[in-house]
Amino acid sequence: MDAQVGKVLDEVERLGLRDDTIVVVWGDHGWKLGEHDAWCKQTCVENDTNATLIVSVPGMKSAGKRTEAIVEFVDIYPTLAGLAGLSKPAHLEGADFAPVLASPEKPWKSAAFSQYPRVDGGKKLMGYTMRTDRYRLTQWVERDDRDHVVATELYDHQTDPQENQNIAGDVANCKLVAELSDKWKRGWREALPK
Repeated sequence: MDAQVGKVLDEVERLGLRDDTIVVVWGDHGWKLGEHDAWCKQTCVENDTNATLIVSVPGMKSAGKRTEAIVEFVDIYPTLAGLAGLSKPAHLEGADFAPVLASPEKPWKSAAFSQYPRVDGGKKLMGYTMRTDRYRLTQWVERDDRDHVVATELYDHQTDPQENQNIAGDVANCKLVAELSDKWKRGWREALPK
């Protein structure tokens, strides 16, 4: 994919469009190839929720750099609008991450949120997941009663980056689960850059 993006950028340059063209490449989701005994994208694990995002902006001083900053797809529109000098509607949930493009080491959002449905024993559930820089918390709730948590998953990316060991049930993690659950309940507005 990197080689193909390079070809696109080379062609933009060849056509003389580089100074006023922003290129964004992203995938709509991650993908499992047998991890977690599954195939495809149908869960809330990191393999499914983490996806490619590459941004090229004219005059970008950090070109070719990687960032560990947390950004979400809802951030793409406000970022493009800001880079293009367009006003942004007030109802947007995303945040303009142009400051991260300028300084990839800049701390950004404290969490990203996503969700995925499933049916378990006839019950229609929704998995709401929140990814911080270190943890992934997933709350499985009944679809028509978000307050009724049926199951909780917690993964520590420092010790388990593939999310193979759910540590939510460990007594030693009760306080952490409560803190992360509270952050999850406060939602995306609380996670915006400060």
